[in-house]
Amino acid sequence: MRALIFDLDGTLVDTVYAHVFAWQQALAEAGMPIDGWRIHRRIGMSGGLFTRALVRETGTNLSIEETKALQDRHGAIFRQLLPERRPLPGAVALLRRLRELGIPHGIATSGRRPEIDQSLVALEIPSTTVVIERGDVARAKPEPDLFLACQTRLSVAVEDCYVVGDAVWDLLAARRARMLSVGLLTGGYGEDELSRAGAYRVYRDAADLDASLDELGVLP
Repeated sequence: MRALIFDLDGTLVDTVYAHVFAWQQALAEAGMPIDGWRIHRRIGMSGGLFTRALVRETGTNLSIEETKALQDRHGAIFRQLLPERRPLPGAVALLRRLRELGIPHGIATSGRRPEIDQSLVALEIPSTTVVIERGDVARAKPEPDLFLACQTRLSVAVEDCYVVGDAVWDLLAARRARMLSVGLLTGGYGEDELSRAGAYRVYRDAADLDASLDELGVLP
């Protein structure tokens, strides 16, 4: 049976722009003001890669300790901005339908606990659902480790997995994992960008994907 592996931020929950603002504020506090659009283009990367890419643009050298402090400050600001999370259209219903049909699925996110905890609550994710977060793997997107760890936990062959994501980093990681990918427009990337990054199909949101599961051949 085929399986679906979901990204979290921007794919299932409406958190992308809160992450942008949190990073922007944390960087500004550290003396590295960066335009929001530059930050948005990197949401979905691991925090470490994200930080290194952005500070490279500013010409600032950060120690390991300073990088960790910047990531922690981002997380604190993000939790203050969004103490409650809003699922994106159709996300809760899609996940519920997959459970009811017995279709293997899991979540693989570059986010960390405790930042992701309230998102999982908002999505009504049961404890039985496979959730792989940044702390579970050595490398995050655009490396394939998150998706491969999820695939292993689901006990489904790589070639039978679809990755569902909203950012080019999701789709690049999926290609490196040798998995087909599906793009959603809910993270702010355009259909052409997601298609060029390797998306097999692009849908408006989780509700649109739910109505089109037959196109992926995942229905029993």
